[in-house]
Amino acid sequence: MPKVLVVDDHAEKREDLARALRLAGFDTRVTGSEAALAVATSSAIDLAIVDLMLHGTNGFELARRMRTSVPSVRVVLTSEYHFSTMQLDRIDCGAVGFVPRPFELEELTSFLWSKLGASSASTLVAAADRS
Repeated sequence: MPKVLVVDDHAEKREDLARALRLAGFDTRVTGSEAALAVATSSAIDLAIVDLMLHGTNGFELARRMRTSVPSVRVVLTSEYHFSTMQLDRIDCGAVGFVPRPFELEELTSFLWSKLGASSASTLVAAADRS
């Protein structure tokens, strides 16, 4: 069972997402931004879902730190803010994807499973281009 870390500074959001991912077959952990690196390092995490808007840092910076500290962890960024594929491609943070919120759970879990089966990429890939 893949271990997924949900990183969000809003406890309710991260707990809701973690609960849904558990039902979809993922072994989930949750944390805010301050403990994310420590949890990722100590828990043998396979994939981290990181909110872009974190307190004290942002998801891009946390993804860069994870890439350096625990390169085996695949990072998927998420946010209510939408970015174009071109904008995301210019940011070198080591994330393997971006999923805009709100998302359908089935779409998200399918995307996560695909990222767990695929090798890490150095560029961001949009989960879906929504017009």
